[in-house]
Amino acid sequence: MAPALAIPVDGQLLGHDPAEVARFAAEAERAGLGRLWAPELHRSATVPLAIAAAATERIGLGTGIALAFTRSPMVVALEALDLDELSDGRFTLGLGAGVRRLNASWHAADYDPPVRRMRELVAAARELMAALAEGRDARSPGSLYDIDVRGLRRPHPAPRPLPPVWLAAVLPGMTRLAGEVADGFLDHPVTSPAWLAERLVPALEAGAERAGRPPPELSAALICAVSDDDPAAARRAAAGTVGFYATVRTYEELFAGHGFGDRLGAIRRAFLAGDADGLAEAVGEDMTDAFAAAGTAEQVRERARAYEGLADRLWATPPHHGQGPGDTARWQRGILEAFGTRA
Repeated sequence: MAPALAIPVDGQLLGHDPAEVARFAAEAERAGLGRLWAPELHRSATVPLAIAAAATERIGLGTGIALAFTRSPMVVALEALDLDELSDGRFTLGLGAGVRRLNASWHAADYDPPVRRMRELVAAARELMAALAEGRDARSPGSLYDIDVRGLRRPHPAPRPLPPVWLAAVLPGMTRLAGEVADGFLDHPVTSPAWLAERLVPALEAGAERAGRPPPELSAALICAVSDDDPAAARRAAAGTVGFYATVRTYEELFAGHGFGDRLGAIRRAFLAGDADGLAEAVGEDMTDAFAAAGTAEQVRERARAYEGLADRLWATPPHHGQGPGDTARWQRGILEAFGTRA
């Protein structure tokens, strides 16, 4: 089977129960996907990867994303080393800041200043991973994370010196930091090719130039709802997830920059009322098309081709807002059918 795109395609690690997590990981590996990213929303970003590591042999595995500020640098380092060991060196540590309200209200975690906080956390986590793998003390001085570990020696083998660290972002500030310090950049599923090309790629390149190095690997992200039998249902599901993200005030600049700022009020009202049909209607067909790929497999592939030449790889994510376990499994199967490279 020929590749659907000229760039590798990654998937999202989801499952209604542990058995389904393992089953989908194995199916994604057989289909030829490049990597599975585990989100942190209804599950942690780390435990499903341990399940996937045991169920697979080749496919890459990454946190997509783990919330950085809700963990100490030591917990970040230990989880990363554990998962890299369990997967025999296939793990990528994907970190993101999340949004201010989520950190404060859901996790009682400090958020500000996010860019400096992320810079120090990445430095501390890397120092701890390296020190624990090499059997030495760790020191990472900072104003937000001041790490000094003496005498601790990890008795477990490390398959390689350091797992790669990727950062996720929606806005240019954190993207510049990714260009400066990260091994890779993970786009947000609700951005667009235009936003990536005009706002994020220049920021990524500016950060890399400031650090005197080439830009890191870039993975674009795209909400994908595939159904050859019922493309209208796919579009409704995609619209609901676009609407979910449009309620987040941190992303207002993104939606307004695409000319959809005047819809955000109606979208929020429908979302708060739990009106799924009203939410999809408030989003509309054009806004759905701007931020998602929905319809038949060929229609989704055609939309995804916009990232060829722009990104190094594509992360295909299923709709999630208002979707039950059966719906999620359906969209996951559709992604494998649309982008799988092996029969």
